[in-house]
Amino acid sequence: AALFSLAALLYLAAVSIALSIIDLETQRLPDAIVLPAYPVAAVLLTASALLSVDVGRLALAAIGMVALFLFYVVMAFGYRGGMGMGDVKLAGLLGMYLGYAGLGPLLVGAFAPFLLGGIFAIVLIVVRRAGRKSRIPFGPWMLLGSWLGILGGQAIFMVYLEAVGLG
Repeated sequence: AALFSLAALLYLAAVSIALSIIDLETQRLPDAIVLPAYPVAAVLLTASALLSVDVGRLALAAIGMVALFLFYVVMAFGYRGGMGMGDVKLAGLLGMYLGYAGLGPLLVGAFAPFLLGGIFAIVLIVVRRAGRKSRIPFGPWMLLGSWLGILGGQAIFMVYLEAVGLG
């Protein structure tokens, strides 16, 4: 089971590097990389869940995939020129990984890109390297936020719950 989880994460790492570089250079997230990643992730994560007898993770992976995909669809059509369809397609893939990791990672990974990207945009504006209308690739922030969710999301989520008195 651990071997399949590791393979899934290594595959996501390779996809993350490629997509980040491409998005930074072209402001595009190519379907040729994003779309094949769905079945690869599904097979590897399913194998891991079945071998570890933890099929509940698959349900949360499916929920994460659909939830983030739909959330980004709403943003893409609600604010033209903000999110692109590449971001929408990537969101579903990342939602699958985040959901598989758990509820805490899913919530942290869904929120973190906006926090990280927002801070970056504010810094660019303050140092006069960008204006309010500047286009900043969001894919790298989605990927970084997702990795933050996958690697530290449960701990961050527990600290948050404790801070708001729910932990």
